[in-house]
Parts: sequence; structure tokens; C-alpha cells
Amino acid sequence: MVGKILIVDDVATNRIVMKVKLAAAGYTPLVASDGASCLDIAMRELPDLILLDLTLPDMSGLRVLEALRAEPLLRHVPVVMVSANQDAAARCAAFRSGADEFLQKPLEDQVLLARIRSFMRARDQVEGFSAHHDGIAMLGLAENSASFCQPGVIAIITARSDVTLKLRRELAPHLCDRILAMTAEQAMTEGLHPSAAPDMFLIESDLSGPGSGLRLMSELRSRTHTRHAAFCVQTSPGSAISAAVAFDLGAHDLVTQSISAEELAVRLVRLLARKREADSMRASVQDGLRLAMIDSLTSLHNRRYGMAQLAAIADISRRSGQEFAVMLVDLDRFKSVNDRWGHAAGDAVLIEVADRLTRNLRNGDLLARIGGEEFLIALPDTSLNDARAIAERLCHAIEEAPVRIGDLAAPQVTVSIGLASSADIAMPNIKDAISDLMERADRALLHAKSAGRNQVTTSRSAA
Repeated sequence: MVGKILIVDDVATNRIVMKVKLAAAGYTPLVASDGASCLDIAMRELPDLILLDLTLPDMSGLRVLEALRAEPLLRHVPVVMVSANQDAAARCAAFRSGADEFLQKPLEDQVLLARIRSFMRARDQVEGFSAHHDGIAMLGLAENSASFCQPGVIAIITARSDVTLKLRRELAPHLCDRILAMTAEQAMTEGLHPSAAPDMFLIESDLSGPGSGLRLMSELRSRTHTRHAAFCVQTSPGSAISAAVAFDLGAHDLVTQSISAEELAVRLVRLLARKREADSMRASVQDGLRLAMIDSLTSLHNRRYGMAQLAAIADISRRSGQEFAVMLVDLDRFKSVNDRWGHAAGDAVLIEVADRLTRNLRNGDLLARIGGEEFLIALPDTSLNDARAIAERLCHAIEEAPVRIGDLAAPQVTVSIGLASSADIAMPNIKDAISDLMERADRALLHAKSAGRNQVTTSRSAA
């Protein structure tokens, strides 16, 4: 959880005291005395969080905040505005400018540290994503966000239905998002389904007893389809709930019932924005992992994934004693398609061939594109005779109909297939066994090509 925190305050005593407290908590504090030095240090150091005073000698904290949000490398950095100003309009303006929190001076140490911990956890919980902000730029996430977002879904859960409905009516004029009145029971049930899971929960802290709202939040955060939702906890009058406890249990924001509907709305909008940023980062990582396994043209598995799965199939075969077969499939005279109709036509042929191969294989069979026009097929628990029958069917499926390329052409496409069986090799070592099997299938493929193409050759007959 260690991170760099930039303290921006024009009072030297405040900077020194805060620096000592953050260092004692294990963070690396950086200090700036005005807006210009804040922007300079932020660009050089890329802090994990910024504590920004609302009043600075050279420019307002809001101007600094707007400059931070305009810089791609800094637009995701959490900013906590701090001020002695208790004006609700100032708080609303800060959230509209991109603040993630607004704390009033004098700061309560335990609440501040709990708030910082919550931001650091949010940073670390983006699965597979580097906590450093230069990683954001490398993943392409430092670009300006899209100007249009689909409305979010906000669920309000309070102890009384009339309070929930009143809160929904008051928020509606300030939000473009869908607002649901929900009971705790509905949240626990509907949250099981991804399509019904809200983007955010606004939960009263004391639903059916002191702290029961926090227990509901913890339960929702543990469930698959609501774990990435944003959570705002609303404290009841006279509630003994500690702000530090709420943040440490996973709350993303904490508000009182006395807050105006306008301020609550802008805080919820900012929470939704951060939630969408985290979703975007997570999706980017997941897309990268998917692309590491998938051939982007045909949507088949690529060579790396195909070889890894082949090793898994071979290992299962060695332990179970079941035979499996491997095919190498290569398009015949594919270069002539590219030369005559262009590479776009060649891509169309590859996509259609991949589709026909897929439709003529069984569930559990492996199909991967491992070269320009070469495909790998592995057939678990399949004898050589059965594998040959499948290979013959694949040849026929490719040859039986021309591949339509728009309105321009319909080339006739055929494939040659080299087939090898695990029954013909020793398997004390998986790596060597796969190498031997692939080599046998490759020799069989070359024999099929030299014998006239559009046919199946086994490694036994090619030997």
C-alpha cells in the first residue's frame, strides 16, 4: 500500500506536520507550497494521491485541480481537497472540477488515513493493472475519455421505503442516471445476476440496527457481480459509525443525511466517473490477456495458446493412457489468392476456412491458427483411424463450396492435412513428445502437398 502523496499547502507548519504524519504511516510524502510547484512536482513524480488546499497564493485550488484533470498522466490521480471553508457551494464546485474528496480543516488524522487507504486499495484492486501511472499511458488509458457514457444505475437502500423514495425524488433532477429504490433483500438477490447489478449503492449505515448497512456493503463487496460497484454510505442522525471504520470496510464515500441533494448528486457523479475509469482499466487488461491467446483475424486461438493447450492434452494422455491425434492443416496455393484478388480477399478466405473448420470439429477439440495459412488441430481421446475420418471430413468441408468474396469472386479453396498420432511416439517427456509429434505431422503435410494437395496423409504412410 506504500505510495507517494503530494501535500499542497501554503502554510509551512501544515506541510511539515502532514509530512511527518504520512511518513509515520509508511507513505512517501512530497510537498508543494503553491499551485505552480504542485503541477511541476506532479508531472515529475506522478504521485499516487494529492492533498490539495483550496486556497493557494498564486492560484485557486480549483484552477490547479482543473489543470491536473486536463493532463492525461494525472487525470486518474485521486485528489483530496482540504479547506477550512464550510460552504456547500465550494464543495460542489470542487467535485464538479474532479475532486475525489473534500475534507474540512482541522483534519481528523484517523479519518484522513482511512480515506487515503481506501484510495490506495482502489488503485491496487484494478486486477493486473500496474499501480504506477506511467502504466496507464502505456496501456493507452491516458487518452481523454469518451464524451458520452451510458447512464449508470444507482440503488438506494434505507431502512424506510418513504425515505428511499423521497431521496430518489430529490436526486432525480440532478442526475441523468437511473435511480432504483431497493431493499437489502433485493440487493442480495438481484446482485447475483450481472445484468441486474447496480453500478453504485447508496446505503444507510444503520438499516436494521447499528452498523447493519456496513455489513450489507461488506457482503455485496464479496459477491462476484457487485464487488466492483461503488459504495456510498449515508450516516443516520446520531449514528455511532466511525468514518474511519466505514472507509476501511470498503466505502468509497461517506455522507450525512443533512447533505443537500445537489452536493450528494455531484459526489455520486464523481464516484461513478472513478468507477468507470476502473472498469475501463480492468477491461483493457482483460482485452490484452484475451489478445495474448486469440488470433485477431480469425478469432481462433493463436500459436502460443495452441501449443500450451497441446501440452496439456499430451499430459492428460500420458496419465490416462488415451491416444490423441494432431493435424497440421495448410491452405493450398494460398499465395495465388492474395496475388489475384488482394490481401483483403486472402483475409476473407482465412476467416471462412477457420469457420468451416470450427463447425466440423467436436467440442473439446483444439483449433489454433499457428501461421499465415496454417492451422493446428488436436483431437483428444481419438484413434488414428477416427482422426483420419475427421480429417477427410474437413478436407471435404473446405472444398465443397467456393469462398464468396463480396461480389467480386468466389475462389475454390482446398487444404492439405498432415496427421500424426500419439500412439506412434514415446511420451516420457511432454516437451520432446510434442516436438516429435509436430515434426511427424509436418512431414506428413509436406508429403500431402507433394502428392497433389487437397488430401490427408498420415505420418505412418509418409514415413
